[in-house]
Amino acid sequence: MSVSGDSVIINIEDLACSIEKKISHDLLVPQKSCIFKIPNILYRQQEKAFIPDAFSFGPLHHSLPNLKSVEKIKLQYLQCLVSRLHNSGESKKMVIDLIKSIEEVEKEARQYYAESIEYTPEEFVKILLIDGCFIIELFRKDAYEALREKEDPIFSVSCMLQFLYHDLILLENQVPWIVLERLFNMTKQQTHNESLLQLAIQFFGTAFSATPPTQILPLKDVKHIVDLLRKWLVSSTIEEENNSDYWEVMPSATGLVEAGIKFVKATSENILNIEFDDGVLKIPPLLIQETTETVFRNLIAFEQCYTDCEAWLTSYAILIDNLINTNKDVDILCESGIIHSWSNRKETVQFFNKLYHNTYVKTFYYGSLCNKVNGYCQRRWPRWRAILVHNYFNSPWAFLSTLAAIILLILSFLQTMYTMKK
Repeated sequence: MSVSGDSVIINIEDLACSIEKKISHDLLVPQKSCIFKIPNILYRQQEKAFIPDAFSFGPLHHSLPNLKSVEKIKLQYLQCLVSRLHNSGESKKMVIDLIKSIEEVEKEARQYYAESIEYTPEEFVKILLIDGCFIIELFRKDAYEALREKEDPIFSVSCMLQFLYHDLILLENQVPWIVLERLFNMTKQQTHNESLLQLAIQFFGTAFSATPPTQILPLKDVKHIVDLLRKWLVSSTIEEENNSDYWEVMPSATGLVEAGIKFVKATSENILNIEFDDGVLKIPPLLIQETTETVFRNLIAFEQCYTDCEAWLTSYAILIDNLINTNKDVDILCESGIIHSWSNRKETVQFFNKLYHNTYVKTFYYGSLCNKVNGYCQRRWPRWRAILVHNYFNSPWAFLSTLAAIILLILSFLQTMYTMKK
């Protein structure tokens, strides 16, 4: 660029080359991208739900100084894994074989990250190897207590597991599943038959419910742990046409009870399987604990960022938010056994009311259910029956008083009839 008098002369050729270079490099997003940086509009709502507490996994948080202290634990787990499979003379060969295996998928694994990875292939493979071996060793030790050392740095320190439940579910903190599976298959022992998928779901089995899952369906094309947990839920949803192009917001739990609707704890292990039939709303129990917000926010963030991803968890958050507006709504769901909360009622209300803010749902998967509920609420008899029960039969004394009034009314009516006939 040059300046001549009051005019500016731009070197059009150089500017065009610069823009073309940016288009061909900086804006190129890999087609396999499934690990994303959290969009700022979601991140600023609850930063703690997206930032690692103690452990970095993968390249995006690897350089953070405050997470370096646990790298020794990762190396200790790698050493434990290798030494269990081979004696000291063959351990180096084992590590070399593991490196070669990850090297074969290094380029593909790099494609999983939407952000550009600045690490060299050697550095990237090292990160994937150490982090990946730590994760699969963690899952094995969680399932098989005999594999744990006497002073295991994870299982002998109670806070470590809590950190890991939080850090392993972060969308930014993922290791590609293809890496985990390769490392798992290369270090498998005949005495342990469970698959990596089974061990991972067992580890996170109480993320949504107080009871671990009894049935685990086979899942295909898993991208990473966040994708695994989402697929685990979505794969076992009830197969019925529940979405609708047009739907209206449901009343809160209090309003539904007043309209004559009964809340019942469903027997399904999947929190997404919500049903409504003849005035009964069946909702599977949900355990709200310290990591619940982290789990939901990262699952929702994945649905918002991943291409053509069905927004099941976002739809669930919208539906539950419809039901919960006040502490009384939470009381109704808690008394029905639908919500088990570690926090107080007020925190539970705030949690659900902010969970899905600034998200977009192309298809709301509970649209038909909402329409059925609203249609039932508009019928007169259920509403009158609910008002009658609420006002006159909500306690033994109220019931007796009402019954006495009815008897007196009947006796008065009979006396009047007798007098008229006389």
